[in-house]
Amino acid sequence: MKDWEAAAQRLAAGTVIRPESRWYQPLATTPRHLFVPRWWTRATNSDGEAVWKLRDGASDTAAWLRDTYADTTLVTRIGTLHADHAQAGQTPARGRADRSTSSSTLPALILTMYRAAWITDTSRVLLTCGSGYGTALACARLGEERVTSVDVDPYLIQVARKRLAEAGHHPRVEVCDLTDELPEGTYDRIISTVAVPAVPASWLKSLAPGGRLVTTIADTGLIIVADKTPDGGAVGHVAPEAAGFMSARHSEDYDDTFPENPPLWQIAQQDDGDSVSSSRYPLMYVPDTWDVRSTLELLMPGIDHRQHTAHDGTRTVYMLHADGSWARATTAGRKDCPTVHQGGPRRLWDKLDRIRTWLVVDGDLPVRGATVTIAPDGAATFSRRGWSATLT
Repeated sequence: MKDWEAAAQRLAAGTVIRPESRWYQPLATTPRHLFVPRWWTRATNSDGEAVWKLRDGASDTAAWLRDTYADTTLVTRIGTLHADHAQAGQTPARGRADRSTSSSTLPALILTMYRAAWITDTSRVLLTCGSGYGTALACARLGEERVTSVDVDPYLIQVARKRLAEAGHHPRVEVCDLTDELPEGTYDRIISTVAVPAVPASWLKSLAPGGRLVTTIADTGLIIVADKTPDGGAVGHVAPEAAGFMSARHSEDYDDTFPENPPLWQIAQQDDGDSVSSSRYPLMYVPDTWDVRSTLELLMPGIDHRQHTAHDGTRTVYMLHADGSWARATTAGRKDCPTVHQGGPRRLWDKLDRIRTWLVVDGDLPVRGATVTIAPDGAATFSRRGWSATLT
C-alpha cells in the first residue's frame, strides 16, 4: 500500500511525546496495515440495530490507510468468525455470540502497557499475540531474539507468524494458553494485553528474579504493575491509567457464566423480587464507569450487567449473579432516581449504592492507586487507606 510510511510517521508523532522516544521508530516503521488487512466496524442496519460490518483493506485502500494508522482498536474477530474468513456482506451471529474476541489494540494503549513494564534493552519479554502488531513493535524495539508471543488461537498464531515475517521479524510465536504452565524463570517481563480474572501463579514462576508483570483485571479498568519478590510473589500498584482489554479466552470462544437467555434473566425482567426500593442516586450502567466498576468487581466478582431502553425512553439496568442474586432498576428520566427490585441471596444494587456513597463522601475510591500484593499462588490483595480486597 502506498504512503503507509508517512501515515506511520504521523501515528508515531501523535502517540509519543518526542521523536527521541525509544518507541518512536518502532511506531514510525512498523506496517500496521500488514497485520489488519480486514476488520470489523459497527454499523446500523435498516431496522436501526447495531451490527458488525466487514471492512476489506484491498477494496478500499483509503479506509485501510486511515483506519490502520489511527490510534484506535481494530476488531478482527467476532465470536468464532475472523475477518480474514468472512464473506463480503456476511454478518456475524447476533446476541451474545457477536462479541469481539480478538483485535489489534490501539497503539497508545500498547505503549502504555510496554512503558509500565519498564522494558530495557536486555529484557526478555513474553507478550500476548492477537494480530501480531504489538509483537512487531516489541521486535523493532528489542530485537526478535528477545521476544516471545503467544495466543490460544492456532489461526492467530499462524497468520501472525506469516505477517511478522513479511514485516521482517521472526520472534518465537507459539500456540499457548497464557494462563497455563509456562517455562520457569525465563522472562524478565510478562505483558498481557488480554484481561485475566486473577494473576496466574504460572506467571510468577515464569518471571526471572526481579521480573515485572503488567496486566489488566477482567471486568475492571485496572492495570496492575508488579515486581517479583524473593518469596515467589510480587508487589506493585494499580497504574494511574484506566484500560480495558478483552478477557483471556481458553478455547475457540468465551465460556459464558451466563448464556444469553438464562432462567435468572427471565426472573430479573418479570419478578417483583424480595425487596423494592428507590435508589438514592440516578441510574448508572456500571460498565460505563471505571472506578465504580472496578471496585464492585473486586468486592463482588462475576456480575453480569445488562441494559434496555424502551421506545418511550424508559431505561432499565439489570444486574445478575451466578449465585441467583439479581437487581432491576428502572427510571423514566435521566436525573430521576430509579425504582429498584432485588432478589436472591444478596442485594446487588445496595452494594452499588454503598460504593457510590463512598465516592461522593471521599471524592475517589481506594482502587485508584492501590497497592497490590500478590502471593506465590496468584492471590492478589488490593489495599489503600485501610481498605482491602483479594482476588484469587
